[in-house]
Amino acid sequence: MTSRALTIGQAARAAGVTRKAIRVYEAKGLLPRPERTLTGYRLFSQDDVALLTFIRRARALGLRLDDVHAVLDIRRGGQPPCDAVRDLLDVRIAEIDATVDDLLALRRSLAEARKAAENDRSCGEPSMVCSIIEKPRV
Repeated sequence: MTSRALTIGQAARAAGVTRKAIRVYEAKGLLPRPERTLTGYRLFSQDDVALLTFIRRARALGLRLDDVHAVLDIRRGGQPPCDAVRDLLDVRIAEIDATVDDLLALRRSLAEARKAAENDRSCGEPSMVCSIIEKPRV
């Protein structure tokens, strides 16, 4: 092994990812197939570490592996992927906004149920399981 070649553990530590993540990225085609030693150990270069770091940062922004793959394909095709990245970020922002709206609606529903439960003196009356949950809310 040359001094520039890193084992999977060394590459993982250098890029801030797990060895399992590296195997997944390799299987999904995000990483080129690494060289191997005669005994089968994977060897990674500093370029591989840079790519792993890029993938980790893209994932931290909420991009899915398919999104990262598309960005890498654009770059590998010789084009800057910035327009595609902006579009992907816009899509993720819209998805998060929708999730936040859904969570706020759920919170309102929970707060209303809790308030109704505080004023409900019928607890213990016949119900299938719990009247707090079973009573219809408007």
